[in-house]
Amino acid sequence: MGHDSLDLSSHGLLKPLVRAEDLLARLDERVARSNQGPGFVERQHFTDAAAALWLAGELVHVEDLVLHDGRMDVRAPTHEITRAHGVLRARRRIAGNRPDWALSPAGLGVLVAREGEGAPPPVMPAEAPGHAERAREDDEPEPLAEEFAEIDAVLARAGRTLAEKGAVQGADTLSAPWPLPAPAASGGFAEAGEAALGALMRDPDRDETALLGEWLTVVRRAEAEALPPVMAAFLAWEAWERIEPLERQRWLGNLLVAALLRKSGKTGAHLAGLSAGLRDISRERRQSRDRATRCLAFLEALSTAALAGAKEIDRLELAAAQMERRLKGKRRNSSLPRLAELILSRPMVSAGLVAAELKVTQRAALNLIDELGVRELTGRGRYRAWGIV
Repeated sequence: MGHDSLDLSSHGLLKPLVRAEDLLARLDERVARSNQGPGFVERQHFTDAAAALWLAGELVHVEDLVLHDGRMDVRAPTHEITRAHGVLRARRRIAGNRPDWALSPAGLGVLVAREGEGAPPPVMPAEAPGHAERAREDDEPEPLAEEFAEIDAVLARAGRTLAEKGAVQGADTLSAPWPLPAPAASGGFAEAGEAALGALMRDPDRDETALLGEWLTVVRRAEAEALPPVMAAFLAWEAWERIEPLERQRWLGNLLVAALLRKSGKTGAHLAGLSAGLRDISRERRQSRDRATRCLAFLEALSTAALAGAKEIDRLELAAAQMERRLKGKRRNSSLPRLAELILSRPMVSAGLVAAELKVTQRAALNLIDELGVRELTGRGRYRAWGIV
């Protein structure tokens, strides 16, 4: 659906669009000028990563994510925490590179790579509207071939393990809770197990490279027509929700939309917290059949995220001013200033996290926290945490 079918004035979108543009620009200016800007950016990474998992239907506590990021987990990390940490690292990588890196072939190749694997060859964007529809040559390298090869190797090992376990148990199939599959004609249980697990891991008929190229075509077209940055971001977000290029990395779409805003210069000092804003919008509005309703929901999400960001900076500046009073008269080699910076850059800290970051003992960390007068959040005897409320 083309963007020309959405008239800003007739659908009442012009005022929300201007408001979202203005609030984003004001927040970005505050982040650039405030001494607490770096701390705000780091805290926003955690908040938006947890919100991205919330949109996917998975609950992740920001406190657990902070501890996992600092390698201070109080329990074995869950699958949700691991995924949220992947979102966190992706946000940091996008924010730490140049504005156009995330949407470049090299940047997309790195971001699409699965955790722990090497980056696949760059995903080439579609340069023209008809480029995505062209058939690829048979000898053209697959951008995700290296990644899939590693996954296939893991599946093959899993299949061999299942086959060895079946061989040890022998032919006693009466005790099995379900019938064992018949061995394949060429490779036995190993190939059968690999094929079954591979079907669960990914859809063999889904060409994510072509789908990603189709989405990039929409982005390039919006950039070429010099639309307002927020409207171009809406078109990119809408196209991602419709095309769904990445089956297991749907959360990446919101990060790429935020990167598009940064590339256009609308948010040069920070990466917009789109997921955190969308979390406050009802699912019915975000996925409405009416396009104008979806656009209003997107604009409201950006405005909500910008307002929340401005309040967060106010809170950080007030907390920093209170800490400054306690830092007066301290020695130059005191660890209190570094502790204040750490607390301002994390939603919460634990004694173990402070000890690891400041290279002190946990007893010394507790003494420093008491001296700084930070509020305790948990109220428990074990796994205590402190932060700014």
